[in-house]
Amino acid sequence: MKVLVTPTSLCRDPHGASLGRLREVVDEVILNPHGRPLTPAELVPLVADVDGIIAGLDDYDETVFAAAPRLRVLARYGVGVDRVDLDAAASRGVVVTRTPGANAIAVAELAVGLILAAARRISRLDEAVRAGEWPRLEGKELTGATAGVVGFGAIGRLVAERARALGMRVIVFDPMLPDEAFAQAGVERVDIDELCRRSDVVSLHVPLLPETRHLLDERRLALLPAGAIVVNTARGGLLDETAARRALDDGRLHGVAIDVYETEPPSSSPLVGHPGVVATPHAGGHTSGAVQRMTDQSIDALLTALRGGRPDGLVTPAPAPR
Repeated sequence: MKVLVTPTSLCRDPHGASLGRLREVVDEVILNPHGRPLTPAELVPLVADVDGIIAGLDDYDETVFAAAPRLRVLARYGVGVDRVDLDAAASRGVVVTRTPGANAIAVAELAVGLILAAARRISRLDEAVRAGEWPRLEGKELTGATAGVVGFGAIGRLVAERARALGMRVIVFDPMLPDEAFAQAGVERVDIDELCRRSDVVSLHVPLLPETRHLLDERRLALLPAGAIVVNTARGGLLDETAARRALDDGRLHGVAIDVYETEPPSSSPLVGHPGVVATPHAGGHTSGAVQRMTDQSIDALLTALRGGRPDGLVTPAPAPR
């Protein structure tokens, strides 16, 4: 059996214990030759005779699956599958898995860090002191402010807990959960427009789907109270970056803090470089604990599927018994 491994954090340690564990079971492990997420054109020549893929943030479209007649499983090293053509995978009997919960703590902690950084303008203050300046930029206190959490899955729940620990009131939008889920967590359920009207901080934690693209658009950004903060550690397409830039330029937003972008790397993002923006390079899941959990879960899922079993984290239908 042959397996392609594309996540850059895994490929940096080609002789480590994790890939060693994989090599004990499969005949050959192919590593990402480019050191970054791969395009379909770059993937096609790599997948011709692979049985499995541990997939990072690459783009897997119809052309990739068509070029991989032996492929049986694509194990995502992470949670999002918006870069994978699930219909193309299912039509060819390719099992797709992900690692739910593996990076939840890491992403939630980054989200809270970005909230604090935007509220107190930490990046700008740090940059100024390094340049020999001594500015007095006014920040915002979070105690008593309202945090609007969009999406109440594993990450959203952790962000809500941490926001409450900072003394914030928490309101939540998630149309997929029953009322009891919010009552048990001690948070108030609201619709998305009410959340925008009431939130001093909005933190996004939903998948990117056709119905969630530009969930925070020009209209909803205009609903936010003056001086609000928007944080996105989920998927770049959730926030209309052009509309957010206008809201910053107009002074309607205190700040925007983002770890994800509509295009990555964000060479043409209207937000990057703006003094009101705190930007990180899609680093939410990159902690030692999260990396190890994603590694273990993705390898477990890959090997289970290759052996004909039912892996955890299934996205597409389970494999047929062999």
